[in-house]
Amino acid sequence: MNNQLQLTTEQIDYLFSPKAIRDQASFIFERTIQGNGLFEYHPEKLNSTVDYVLSVIKKNYPDLNIPFHSRWGHFRAGGIDRVQTLDQQIKAEPLEKARIKLDLVITSVLLDAGAGAAWKFFEESSGKTFNRSEGLGLASLKLFLSGAMSSDRKSLWADASGLKNITNDDINTFFQVTEKNPLVGVDGRRLLLNNLAKALENKKIFKDSRPGNIIDYLLERYGKSIPAEGLLRAVLDGLGPIWPGRLSSGSLNLGDIWIHSDLAKDSTLKSLVPFHKLSQWMTYSLIEPIEEAGFKVVGVEKLTGLAEYRNGGLIVDAGLVSLKDKSLYSQAWSPDSNLVIEWRALTIYFLDLIGNQVQKALGKSPENFPLAKVLEGGTWWAGRFLAMEKRPSGDPPIQIKSDGTVF
Repeated sequence: MNNQLQLTTEQIDYLFSPKAIRDQASFIFERTIQGNGLFEYHPEKLNSTVDYVLSVIKKNYPDLNIPFHSRWGHFRAGGIDRVQTLDQQIKAEPLEKARIKLDLVITSVLLDAGAGAAWKFFEESSGKTFNRSEGLGLASLKLFLSGAMSSDRKSLWADASGLKNITNDDINTFFQVTEKNPLVGVDGRRLLLNNLAKALENKKIFKDSRPGNIIDYLLERYGKSIPAEGLLRAVLDGLGPIWPGRLSSGSLNLGDIWIHSDLAKDSTLKSLVPFHKLSQWMTYSLIEPIEEAGFKVVGVEKLTGLAEYRNGGLIVDAGLVSLKDKSLYSQAWSPDSNLVIEWRALTIYFLDLIGNQVQKALGKSPENFPLAKVLEGGTWWAGRFLAMEKRPSGDPPIQIKSDGTVF
Protein backbone atom coordinates (compact mmCIF):
# COMPACT_ATOMS: atom_id res chain seq x y z
CA MET A 1 0.00 0.00 0.00
CA ASN A 2 1.36 3.42 -0.99
CA ASN A 3 2.24 5.48 2.10
CA GLN A 4 1.91 8.72 0.12
CA LEU A 5 -1.67 9.96 -0.24
CA GLN A 6 -3.15 13.03 -1.87
CA LEU A 7 -5.78 14.45 0.43
CA THR A 8 -7.57 17.78 0.33
CA THR A 9 -7.38 20.30 3.17
CA GLU A 10 -11.00 19.46 4.04
CA GLN A 11 -10.22 15.73 4.19
CA ILE A 12 -7.24 16.35 6.46
CA ASP A 13 -9.30 18.60 8.74
CA TYR A 14 -11.84 15.77 8.98
CA LEU A 15 -9.27 13.03 9.66
CA PHE A 16 -7.73 15.17 12.41
CA SER A 17 -11.07 15.45 14.22
CA PRO A 18 -12.71 13.33 16.94
CA LYS A 19 -15.71 13.02 14.60
CA ALA A 20 -13.66 11.04 12.08
CA ILE A 21 -12.41 8.71 14.81
CA ARG A 22 -15.98 8.02 15.92
CA ASP A 23 -17.34 7.73 12.38
CA GLN A 24 -14.82 5.06 11.38
CA ALA A 25 -15.16 3.23 14.70
CA SER A 26 -18.93 3.02 14.13
CA PHE A 27 -18.38 1.90 10.55
CA ILE A 28 -16.12 -0.95 11.67
CA PHE A 29 -18.61 -1.89 14.38
CA GLU A 30 -21.35 -2.10 11.75
CA ARG A 31 -19.13 -4.34 9.61
CA THR A 32 -18.54 -6.50 12.66
CA ILE A 33 -22.19 -7.07 13.45
CA GLN A 34 -22.80 -7.83 9.78
CA GLY A 35 -20.21 -10.60 10.05
CA ASN A 36 -17.60 -8.95 7.83
CA GLY A 37 -14.81 -8.36 10.34
CA LEU A 38 -12.32 -10.51 12.23
CA PHE A 39 -14.23 -10.06 15.51
CA GLU A 40 -17.69 -10.94 16.71
CA TYR A 41 -19.77 -8.96 19.20
CA HIS A 42 -21.45 -10.53 22.24
CA PRO A 43 -24.16 -8.01 23.28
CA GLU A 44 -25.15 -10.07 26.31
CA LYS A 45 -21.83 -9.07 27.90
CA LEU A 46 -22.41 -5.31 27.74
CA ASN A 47 -24.26 -4.89 31.05
CA SER A 48 -21.78 -7.00 33.00
CA THR A 49 -18.89 -5.04 31.49
CA VAL A 50 -20.48 -1.73 32.49
CA ASP A 51 -21.16 -3.08 35.99
CA TYR A 52 -17.53 -4.16 36.32
CA VAL A 53 -16.28 -0.72 35.23
CA LEU A 54 -18.64 0.93 37.74
CA SER A 55 -17.32 -1.32 40.52
CA VAL A 56 -13.75 -0.34 39.64
CA ILE A 57 -14.66 3.37 39.64
CA LYS A 58 -16.27 3.10 43.07
CA LYS A 59 -13.27 1.19 44.39
CA ASN A 60 -10.69 3.61 42.96
CA TYR A 61 -12.59 6.85 43.55
CA PRO A 62 -15.43 6.38 46.06
CA ASP A 63 -15.98 10.15 46.16
CA LEU A 64 -16.11 10.27 42.32
CA ASN A 65 -13.54 13.08 42.41
CA ILE A 66 -11.71 11.70 39.39
CA PRO A 67 -8.94 13.54 37.51
CA PHE A 68 -8.62 13.29 33.76
CA HIS A 69 -6.87 10.20 32.41
CA SER A 70 -3.42 11.69 31.92
CA ARG A 71 0.28 11.33 32.59
CA TRP A 72 0.06 13.31 35.83
CA GLY A 73 -1.47 10.39 37.69
CA HIS A 74 1.64 8.33 37.01
CA PHE A 75 3.82 11.02 38.59
CA ARG A 76 1.82 10.38 41.77
CA ALA A 77 2.20 6.58 41.68
CA GLY A 78 2.52 4.73 44.97
CA GLY A 79 0.74 7.51 46.84
CA ILE A 80 3.71 9.87 46.51
CA ASP A 81 2.95 13.34 45.12
CA ARG A 82 6.09 14.04 43.09
CA VAL A 83 4.24 16.84 41.28
CA GLN A 84 4.13 18.83 44.52
CA THR A 85 7.88 18.33 44.88
CA LEU A 86 8.37 19.49 41.28
CA ASP A 87 6.23 22.58 41.91
CA GLN A 88 8.51 23.51 44.81
CA GLN A 89 11.54 23.25 42.49
CA ILE A 90 10.09 25.54 39.83
CA LYS A 91 10.84 29.17 40.63
CA ALA A 92 9.02 30.94 37.81
CA GLU A 93 5.98 33.06 36.97
CA PRO A 94 2.80 31.11 36.05
CA LEU A 95 3.26 31.04 32.26
CA GLU A 96 6.89 29.88 32.46
CA LYS A 97 5.94 27.34 35.12
CA ALA A 98 3.35 26.00 32.69
CA ARG A 99 5.96 25.83 29.89
CA ILE A 100 8.29 23.78 32.13
CA LYS A 101 5.53 21.37 33.12
CA LEU A 102 4.44 21.09 29.48
CA ASP A 103 8.06 20.39 28.47
CA LEU A 104 7.99 17.55 30.98
CA VAL A 105 4.63 16.05 30.16
CA ILE A 106 4.98 16.22 26.36
CA THR A 107 8.30 14.39 26.42
CA SER A 108 7.03 11.96 29.04
CA VAL A 109 3.95 11.01 27.02
CA LEU A 110 6.13 10.32 23.99
CA LEU A 111 8.07 7.84 26.13
CA ASP A 112 4.92 6.08 27.33
CA ALA A 113 4.45 3.27 24.78
CA GLY A 114 4.18 -0.24 26.25
CA ALA A 115 7.27 -1.27 28.22
CA GLY A 116 6.82 -5.05 27.99
CA ALA A 117 6.16 -7.42 30.86
CA ALA A 118 9.80 -7.84 31.96
CA TRP A 119 10.81 -4.20 32.51
CA LYS A 120 10.78 -2.52 35.94
CA PHE A 121 11.91 0.80 37.41
CA PHE A 122 13.37 1.03 40.91
CA GLU A 123 12.93 4.40 42.59
CA GLU A 124 15.75 4.92 45.06
CA SER A 125 14.06 7.73 46.99
CA SER A 126 11.03 5.60 47.90
CA GLY A 127 12.62 2.15 47.73
CA LYS A 128 9.66 1.08 45.57
CA THR A 129 9.59 -0.71 42.24
CA PHE A 130 7.18 0.27 39.47
CA ASN A 131 6.48 -1.24 36.07
CA ARG A 132 4.51 -0.44 32.93
CA SER A 133 3.02 3.07 32.68
CA GLU A 134 3.84 4.13 36.26
CA GLY A 135 7.43 3.00 35.87
CA LEU A 136 7.76 4.71 32.49
CA GLY A 137 6.33 7.91 33.95
CA LEU A 138 8.79 7.95 36.84
CA ALA A 139 11.75 7.07 34.62
CA SER A 140 10.85 9.87 32.21
CA LEU A 141 10.49 12.28 35.15
CA LYS A 142 13.99 11.34 36.31
CA LEU A 143 15.34 11.87 32.78
CA PHE A 144 13.72 15.31 32.62
CA LEU A 145 14.93 16.35 36.09
CA SER A 146 18.50 15.39 35.12
CA GLY A 147 18.51 18.25 32.60
CA ALA A 148 19.49 15.90 29.77
CA MET A 149 16.66 17.24 27.58
CA SER A 150 18.01 20.80 27.67
CA SER A 151 20.77 22.25 25.52
CA ASP A 152 23.12 22.67 28.49
CA ARG A 153 22.30 19.18 29.87
CA LYS A 154 21.39 20.62 33.27
CA SER A 155 18.44 23.04 33.03
CA LEU A 156 14.88 22.19 34.04
CA TRP A 157 13.32 22.34 30.59
CA ALA A 158 13.39 20.63 27.21
CA ASP A 159 14.50 22.28 23.98
CA ALA A 160 15.32 21.32 20.41
CA SER A 161 19.07 21.14 20.94
CA GLY A 162 18.80 18.94 24.01
CA LEU A 163 16.24 16.59 22.46
CA LYS A 164 18.26 16.28 19.26
CA ASN A 165 21.18 14.93 21.29
CA ILE A 166 19.26 12.37 23.38
CA THR A 167 20.79 8.92 22.77
CA ASN A 168 19.90 5.31 23.40
CA ASP A 169 22.43 5.43 26.25
CA ASP A 170 20.38 8.20 27.90
CA ILE A 171 17.23 6.09 27.65
CA ASN A 172 19.03 2.98 28.89
CA THR A 173 20.60 4.85 31.83
CA PHE A 174 17.53 6.63 33.18
CA PHE A 175 15.17 3.76 32.41
CA GLN A 176 17.59 1.30 34.04
CA VAL A 177 17.68 -0.92 30.94
CA THR A 178 19.92 -4.01 31.14
CA GLU A 179 19.89 -7.50 29.67
CA LYS A 180 17.98 -8.60 32.76
CA ASN A 181 15.70 -5.56 32.63
CA PRO A 182 14.82 -5.18 28.94
CA LEU A 183 12.61 -2.33 27.72
CA VAL A 184 10.59 -2.71 24.52
CA GLY A 185 11.24 -0.12 21.81
CA VAL A 186 14.26 1.82 23.10
CA ASP A 187 15.13 2.89 19.53
CA GLY A 188 11.56 4.02 18.90
CA ARG A 189 11.45 6.10 22.06
CA ARG A 190 14.77 7.80 21.38
CA LEU A 191 13.71 8.45 17.77
CA LEU A 192 10.51 10.16 18.94
CA LEU A 193 12.51 12.56 21.11
CA ASN A 194 14.98 13.22 18.29
CA ASN A 195 12.10 13.81 15.91
CA LEU A 196 10.46 16.12 18.45
CA ALA A 197 13.55 18.30 18.11
CA LYS A 198 12.82 18.62 14.38
CA ALA A 199 9.15 19.35 15.03
CA LEU A 200 10.17 22.23 17.30
CA GLU A 201 11.51 24.03 14.22
CA ASN A 202 7.86 25.02 13.62
CA LYS A 203 8.16 28.55 15.01
CA LYS A 204 4.45 29.21 14.55
CA ILE A 205 3.65 26.78 17.38
CA PHE A 206 7.01 26.53 19.19
CA LYS A 207 8.43 30.06 19.17
CA ASP A 208 11.51 29.31 21.31
CA SER A 209 11.97 25.69 20.19
CA ARG A 210 10.49 24.31 23.39
CA PRO A 211 7.53 21.89 23.58
CA GLY A 212 6.00 24.08 26.29
CA ASN A 213 5.71 26.97 23.82
CA ILE A 214 2.44 25.37 22.73
CA ILE A 215 0.80 27.41 25.50
CA ASP A 216 1.97 30.65 23.85
CA TYR A 217 0.47 29.53 20.55
CA LEU A 218 -2.83 28.64 22.24
CA LEU A 219 -2.94 31.96 24.10
CA GLU A 220 -2.43 33.89 20.88
CA ARG A 221 -5.05 31.87 19.01
CA TYR A 222 -7.78 31.34 21.60
CA GLY A 223 -7.08 33.60 24.55
CA LYS A 224 -7.71 32.08 27.98
CA SER A 225 -10.60 29.78 26.87
CA ILE A 226 -9.27 26.92 24.76
CA PRO A 227 -11.54 24.39 23.02
CA ALA A 228 -10.32 20.84 23.63
CA GLU A 229 -10.60 20.10 19.91
CA GLY A 230 -8.40 23.13 19.23
CA LEU A 231 -5.86 21.83 21.74
CA LEU A 232 -5.87 18.43 20.02
CA ARG A 233 -5.41 20.05 16.62
CA ALA A 234 -2.44 22.05 17.94
CA VAL A 235 -0.91 18.79 19.16
CA LEU A 236 -1.54 17.08 15.82
CA ASP A 237 -0.18 20.01 13.80
CA GLY A 238 2.79 20.66 16.07
CA LEU A 239 3.87 17.10 16.79
CA GLY A 240 2.79 15.35 13.58
CA PRO A 241 6.32 15.33 12.09
CA ILE A 242 7.65 13.09 14.86
CA TRP A 243 5.88 9.89 13.81
CA PRO A 244 8.12 7.48 11.85
CA GLY A 245 7.28 5.69 8.60
CA ARG A 246 3.57 6.45 8.53
CA LEU A 247 1.06 7.64 5.97
CA SER A 248 1.53 11.14 4.66
CA SER A 249 -0.22 13.58 2.37
CA GLY A 250 2.30 15.75 0.60
CA SER A 251 4.74 16.79 3.32
CA LEU A 252 2.19 16.25 6.10
CA ASN A 253 2.67 13.19 8.31
CA LEU A 254 -0.79 11.81 9.15
CA GLY A 255 0.32 10.16 12.40
CA ASP A 256 -1.91 7.54 14.02
CA ILE A 257 -4.05 6.91 10.92
CA TRP A 258 -4.06 3.51 9.24
CA ILE A 259 -5.29 1.89 6.04
CA HIS A 260 -7.65 -1.07 6.48
CA SER A 261 -6.94 -3.05 3.33
CA ASP A 262 -10.44 -4.55 3.08
CA LEU A 263 -11.91 -1.06 2.92
CA ALA A 264 -9.51 0.33 0.30
CA LYS A 265 -11.62 -0.89 -2.62
CA ASP A 266 -14.39 1.56 -1.67
CA SER A 267 -12.36 4.77 -1.54
CA THR A 268 -9.09 6.01 -0.12
CA LEU A 269 -10.83 8.17 2.48
CA LYS A 270 -13.14 5.35 3.59
CA SER A 271 -10.16 3.02 4.07
CA LEU A 272 -8.43 5.42 6.48
CA VAL A 273 -9.03 4.70 10.16
CA PRO A 274 -7.80 7.44 12.55
CA PHE A 275 -7.14 6.99 16.28
CA HIS A 276 -4.69 9.71 17.42
CA LYS A 277 -4.19 7.75 20.62
CA LEU A 278 -0.94 9.32 21.84
CA SER A 279 -2.07 12.76 20.63
CA GLN A 280 -5.31 12.57 22.64
CA TRP A 281 -3.48 11.12 25.65
CA MET A 282 -1.13 14.09 25.20
CA THR A 283 -4.08 16.48 24.99
CA TYR A 284 -5.60 15.13 28.20
CA SER A 285 -2.18 15.44 29.85
CA LEU A 286 -1.71 19.09 28.82
CA ILE A 287 -4.92 20.25 30.47
CA GLU A 288 -3.70 20.26 34.09
CA PRO A 289 -0.70 22.61 33.67
CA ILE A 290 -2.62 24.82 31.20
CA GLU A 291 -5.50 25.30 33.64
CA GLU A 292 -3.07 25.86 36.53
CA ALA A 293 -1.80 28.86 34.55
CA GLY A 294 -5.26 30.45 34.60
CA PHE A 295 -6.67 29.10 31.34
CA LYS A 296 -9.88 27.10 30.84
CA VAL A 297 -10.10 24.10 28.50
CA VAL A 298 -13.69 23.60 27.33
CA GLY A 299 -15.49 20.81 25.48
CA VAL A 300 -13.29 17.99 26.78
CA GLU A 301 -16.25 15.62 26.35
CA LYS A 302 -15.88 15.93 22.56
CA LEU A 303 -12.60 14.01 22.58
CA THR A 304 -12.67 10.21 22.29
CA GLY A 305 -11.43 7.30 24.35
CA LEU A 306 -7.94 5.94 23.80
CA ALA A 307 -7.38 3.02 21.44
CA GLU A 308 -4.67 1.27 23.44
CA TYR A 309 -4.18 -2.18 24.89
CA ARG A 310 -5.69 -1.65 28.37
CA ASN A 311 -9.01 -0.34 27.09
CA GLY A 312 -8.79 -2.76 24.17
CA GLY A 313 -7.95 -5.58 26.54
CA LEU A 314 -11.04 -4.78 28.59
CA ILE A 315 -13.47 -5.40 25.74
CA VAL A 316 -11.80 -8.71 24.88
CA ASP A 317 -11.24 -10.00 28.42
CA ALA A 318 -14.76 -8.98 29.46
CA GLY A 319 -16.11 -11.03 26.55
CA LEU A 320 -17.71 -8.12 24.68
CA VAL A 321 -15.83 -9.09 21.53
CA SER A 322 -13.80 -12.12 20.51
CA LEU A 323 -11.78 -13.16 17.51
CA LYS A 324 -13.68 -15.51 15.24
CA ASP A 325 -10.53 -17.50 14.52
CA LYS A 326 -9.13 -18.51 17.92
CA SER A 327 -5.73 -19.37 16.42
CA LEU A 328 -5.13 -15.65 15.87
CA TYR A 329 -4.65 -15.17 19.63
CA SER A 330 -1.38 -17.09 19.45
CA GLN A 331 0.17 -14.71 16.91
CA ALA A 332 1.65 -11.23 17.39
CA TRP A 333 0.20 -8.38 15.33
CA SER A 334 1.62 -5.09 14.08
CA PRO A 335 -0.27 -1.78 14.34
CA ASP A 336 -0.89 -1.69 10.57
CA SER A 337 -2.62 -5.09 10.50
CA ASN A 338 -6.36 -5.20 9.84
CA LEU A 339 -6.76 -7.12 13.11
CA VAL A 340 -5.24 -4.39 15.28
CA ILE A 341 -7.05 -1.65 13.34
CA GLU A 342 -10.41 -3.39 13.93
CA TRP A 343 -9.57 -4.05 17.59
CA ARG A 344 -8.68 -0.41 18.18
CA ALA A 345 -11.77 0.85 16.32
CA LEU A 346 -14.05 -1.41 18.34
CA THR A 347 -12.33 -0.15 21.48
CA ILE A 348 -13.26 3.44 20.57
CA TYR A 349 -16.85 2.41 19.81
CA PHE A 350 -17.34 0.52 23.07
CA LEU A 351 -15.65 3.17 25.21
CA ASP A 352 -18.34 5.60 24.05
CA LEU A 353 -21.03 3.03 24.79
CA ILE A 354 -19.63 2.12 28.21
CA GLY A 355 -18.94 5.78 29.03
CA ASN A 356 -22.52 6.75 28.27
CA GLN A 357 -23.88 3.96 30.48
CA VAL A 358 -21.50 4.88 33.31
CA GLN A 359 -22.49 8.55 33.13
CA LYS A 360 -26.18 7.60 33.32
CA ALA A 361 -25.62 5.20 36.23
CA LEU A 362 -23.77 7.88 38.21
CA GLY A 363 -26.21 10.65 37.30
CA LYS A 364 -23.50 12.63 35.55
CA SER A 365 -23.47 14.61 32.31
CA PRO A 366 -20.80 14.26 29.61
CA GLU A 367 -19.78 17.86 30.35
CA ASN A 368 -19.03 17.35 34.07
CA PHE A 369 -17.97 13.72 33.78
CA PRO A 370 -16.31 13.39 30.35
CA LEU A 371 -14.87 10.21 28.93
CA ALA A 372 -11.43 11.22 30.22
CA LYS A 373 -12.74 10.60 33.76
CA VAL A 374 -14.41 7.31 32.83
CA LEU A 375 -11.06 6.13 31.43
CA GLU A 376 -9.11 7.16 34.52
CA GLY A 377 -11.63 5.94 37.04
CA GLY A 378 -12.65 2.76 35.39
CA THR A 379 -11.96 1.36 31.93
CA TRP A 380 -8.16 1.59 31.92
CA TRP A 381 -7.90 0.04 35.38
CA ALA A 382 -10.58 -2.52 34.58
CA GLY A 383 -8.51 -3.61 31.59
CA ARG A 384 -5.41 -3.93 33.75
CA PHE A 385 -7.21 -5.83 36.53
CA LEU A 386 -8.75 -8.34 34.10
CA ALA A 387 -5.40 -8.85 32.38
CA MET A 388 -3.75 -9.67 35.72
CA GLU A 389 -6.58 -12.07 36.59
CA LYS A 390 -6.38 -13.93 33.30
CA ARG A 391 -2.63 -13.92 32.58
CA PRO A 392 0.20 -13.94 35.13
CA SER A 393 2.19 -11.59 32.91
CA GLY A 394 -0.62 -9.02 32.81
CA ASP A 395 -0.11 -8.78 29.04
CA PRO A 396 -3.05 -7.86 26.80
CA PRO A 397 -5.20 -10.69 25.39
CA ILE A 398 -3.96 -9.99 21.87
CA GLN A 399 -0.22 -9.90 21.28
CA ILE A 400 1.18 -6.71 19.78
CA LYS A 401 4.42 -6.08 17.90
CA SER A 402 5.20 -2.72 19.47
CA ASP A 403 7.78 -0.31 18.07
CA GLY A 404 7.44 2.01 21.05
CA THR A 405 5.40 4.62 19.18
CA VAL A 406 1.76 3.46 19.24
CA PHE A 407 0.80 1.53 22.37
